[in-house]
Amino acid sequence: MTEYDLTEGPLTGHFRRLAIPAAVGMLFSTLYNVVDTFYAGFFGTQAQAGLAVGFQAFFILVAIGFGLSSAMSALVGNAKGRRDDAEARHLAAQGIGLAVVAVAVMGCIAAFAGPHLIAVVSEPGGYRDAGLGYFYWLIFALPGFIIGPAANGILQARGDTRTMQRALVVAFFVNIGLNPLLMFGIPGVIGGLGFNGIALATILSQTGVAVFILWRVFGRAMMQNLRAAEFIPVPSKYAEIFAQAFPAGFALLVTFSSGFIVQYALKDHGEAALAAYGITMRIEQLFLLPALGITISLVPIAAQNFGAGNPQRVQEAFHRCWILGVIGTTLAFPFLWFGGGLAARVFSDDAEVIRISALFLKVEALILPIYVVLFSINSLLQALKKAAWTMWIGIYRQWIGIALFIWLFAYVIDGGLTGIRLGIAAGVATGLVLSFVIALRVARREIGGLGRPTFLRSG
Repeated sequence: MTEYDLTEGPLTGHFRRLAIPAAVGMLFSTLYNVVDTFYAGFFGTQAQAGLAVGFQAFFILVAIGFGLSSAMSALVGNAKGRRDDAEARHLAAQGIGLAVVAVAVMGCIAAFAGPHLIAVVSEPGGYRDAGLGYFYWLIFALPGFIIGPAANGILQARGDTRTMQRALVVAFFVNIGLNPLLMFGIPGVIGGLGFNGIALATILSQTGVAVFILWRVFGRAMMQNLRAAEFIPVPSKYAEIFAQAFPAGFALLVTFSSGFIVQYALKDHGEAALAAYGITMRIEQLFLLPALGITISLVPIAAQNFGAGNPQRVQEAFHRCWILGVIGTTLAFPFLWFGGGLAARVFSDDAEVIRISALFLKVEALILPIYVVLFSINSLLQALKKAAWTMWIGIYRQWIGIALFIWLFAYVIDGGLTGIRLGIAAGVATGLVLSFVIALRVARREIGGLGRPTFLRSG
């Protein structure tokens, strides 16, 4: 199976080998969500608004899956860099076991917290009911969204991003077929579930992704002859994994929960504003994909080289990551600035939804490069096993900064919808300043500083 030593050979080749499959996989993951938003449009603006609030609440619960993915990528990658396959195997088994525990815990939390989360960001009525029903169905998708990413982190640590790419491509096409089948049924044969058919399609396809990823993990040489006893929780290993996973997962939790701050502000502007916000996030993700593929690739590359004691190579990988990402997102500017309204028309024929989406996408066009540098810094901190800093950065950027600046621009200055988006942009920009200061401090201690980019000159 695919496996690479990322401590040797040209960095350009490693980024290309890892980033392209990761970006393609994320493209189809985003298109997957785009398909859901498109089909929700068959049931009107209320359904799209319900999808936005229900999905937001659900993703708060699966943030731990992202944290475990980052933890496995960094810890198993460090072990591989040290050539310690026994430790890598032990960490992998313990990480999968911890993911199973996390599914049970998050399922219990979801059953009780769901209505309260959705009530915070919605008003009583049709779209709240739609969001709540969608959320309850998605509880059954928790294994796919937690165990799957945790297992994929193990593959990423070994230099394999193709497996997830293939799984997400297949899931996308399966979702295209399942959505209308489960929504509308087959006339005269089986009835449809309506809007909730979208949720069942997600359950089936994402569970399939997780099963495929696990099959690939257990097929690796280092996992052969694995004994059941190796999955028995070892407190010290759980603590090590959790210490890396919690900050990264909490940082994503903060990111998604910040959507509640935004949705809380938007609900005063009606369901069209909430639907536009959901559409905007889908379109934005499409243009972030190449950069996200690169930043995801930085974690295993930097982790292996940090474990192998190659600080200069870690520095150079970091600079390649953010510079290439900024170039890519800058090229997206004209499409988002001038074509936002046209893109929104794919999802809605509501003139107000289209108008608000176009406004939001103009602001996103300006701040996409800032996101890339932030993501690059987060990936570097994870690779250096300093993920706790990503949590504190996220708390400022996604909670304090966004809440403060939305209040300032939307309410104090009375900027309305424009003020809400400018508030988000100000939170992101000031978050970048904080991230850079922290990255400098950590890098000086761990790898002798951030260094300076040289690859543009040396090739």
